[in-house]
Amino acid sequence: MQAPACSAPQPSLHDAQGRAIAYLRVALTDRCNFRCTYCSPSDNEPPEGLLTRPELARLFALFASAGVRRIRLTGGEPTLRRDVVEIVRDAAATPGIEDVALTTNGHRLDELVGPLLEAGLGSLNVSLDTLVPEKLPGVSGRGARLDRILAGIDAAAGRFRSLKLNTVVMRGVNEDELAALVRHAWDRGALPRFIEQMPFTGGEVVPLAEVRARLVAAGFSLRPDPFRGWGPARHVRATEPGGREGLIGLIGAMTENFCEDCNRARVAADGGFQACLGGTERLSLRDLMRGGAPDAALALAVRGALLRKAPRHRMDEAGSGLVLLPMRGIGG
Repeated sequence: MQAPACSAPQPSLHDAQGRAIAYLRVALTDRCNFRCTYCSPSDNEPPEGLLTRPELARLFALFASAGVRRIRLTGGEPTLRRDVVEIVRDAAATPGIEDVALTTNGHRLDELVGPLLEAGLGSLNVSLDTLVPEKLPGVSGRGARLDRILAGIDAAAGRFRSLKLNTVVMRGVNEDELAALVRHAWDRGALPRFIEQMPFTGGEVVPLAEVRARLVAAGFSLRPDPFRGWGPARHVRATEPGGREGLIGLIGAMTENFCEDCNRARVAADGGFQACLGGTERLSLRDLMRGGAPDAALALAVRGALLRKAPRHRMDEAGSGLVLLPMRGIGG
């Protein structure tokens, strides 16, 4: 006799608005080998050091036991951690975790695709802000090489449960490349996503309404699509003049607020727990762990921080005196 299927336990971490937190983003380092204009990377690690692999594994288990089902590893650039593959393996082996994802600039991706797959990585996001080699140094610094990024994307194509190509749309830089970026992603079975620039380092926002208009002007027909992933992206189903169609993800933190159904929280590279991307408070899980706090105390502190989470971020008010925590280490 076949045993009845057991439903997955319901998430038990909630913020002050009752939103269930099932998705944890964990920055592995502040450092990055790129210097993207919309970010603020650091050459240094936190003064007290990064979370160690055992400390990270402890947090993976702690959050999974409280209902987190997905872990995304970010940075800085997470592939600069020498133990990134082992950390992926630890996360994937954590009971209750359904998907382990990683966000990367793609510089080391070609050599890491195989080891990351073997370790259990399920989903991959790669930053791709331009397809024009001459533009890339102005966007991401002299250390960025487009040929390496594209080689990494090609190596990853068709091998992960999910492959997304993230583009931060920048005024005067890449808003003329949207159609080409969509086609490049679709040709590789990837989901293209366009992200409004956030105010961590200034820069002019290109609203998603303009992104849609530019895609229509390039010949795509667009209609809303109900597909929802783990994160904040809303999607449209786009059709080219030749009939090919696919999804495009749109993330509009500035003009199309996505906070009402937020399911995410973050652990920064310094071990700081941050309930909101645009928040101004961090709880040091690193200090608690190194001070000997048991898991029950960590869980209580996390729940307290979530209960102080505001209904929505205020990043659109950054010009009016709001001081945001630096983007580096948060991982978006």
